[in-house]
Amino acid sequence: MEKSKILYVTQEIDPFLIESEISSLVRKVAQGVHESDKEIRIFMPRFGVINERRHQLHEVIRLSGMNLIIDDIDHPLIIKVASIQQARMQVYFIDNEEYFKRKSLYHDPEGQIHADNDERMIFFCRGVLETVKKLGWSPDVIHCHGWLTGLVPLYLKTLYKDDPIFANSKVVYSTYENDMKGNLDKNLSKKILFDDISPEAVEAIKKPTFNNVNILAMQHADAIIKGQKSYSPELEKAFEAFEKPILEWDQEDDYMDAYADFYDSIVDVESSIFADWIN
Repeated sequence: MEKSKILYVTQEIDPFLIESEISSLVRKVAQGVHESDKEIRIFMPRFGVINERRHQLHEVIRLSGMNLIIDDIDHPLIIKVASIQQARMQVYFIDNEEYFKRKSLYHDPEGQIHADNDERMIFFCRGVLETVKKLGWSPDVIHCHGWLTGLVPLYLKTLYKDDPIFANSKVVYSTYENDMKGNLDKNLSKKILFDDISPEAVEAIKKPTFNNVNILAMQHADAIIKGQKSYSPELEKAFEAFEKPILEWDQEDDYMDAYADFYDSIVDVESSIFADWIN
């Protein structure tokens, strides 16, 4: 029987960045799936704070060399890869010198959010999907973690909706409310419309707040996972508005069982994606 294929798209994963709520959870979930003999791929940005020598990152020439157009400007896409030795997992890195070389994640040294975070998000999400296409690898589940991945559900339901690579893929969005101050660039929706996406599809980010990026992702996802215990009233209202499967936050040790049942409920496959995960 063919192995189930799980694609993890995340803004962070342990051990490449300082441990965080997202990086720790993604590491545990991805490792659990990998150890249950499922086929996985993991993608994250190649932030400049990642030590390439220590983690032994190297470029994948056959996957690099593509240009992505954002706001009518070409940006070269570079793909790198490294291993998490203890878990025997590979992680793919989306890289671009203009967007990710800087020695910071989302803020400048003065604590202000990077003015081009919107374009970094567009580049990362498009870069992941284009690279998966180049790999010729069709995932059963695409699980996105964090606001930086927030355009993946939109793109899958619009720009890539007729692509055979993603024809049977279900996208799950894990929502995390962050402490990012300020908004993304006011022209974010216009930059997305450049890809022939309708204005109605991006109505949620007419005001480009980080919460609205979460809402946009939830709108276009097939299912939603609450990544934390509580949210602002704005996001709680959004959860209630969407008539789609939602997995509530759970901090118990057996939360992976809940993930297993949730994945099974949204993926129409003969065998369970996570049937032997905990066994």
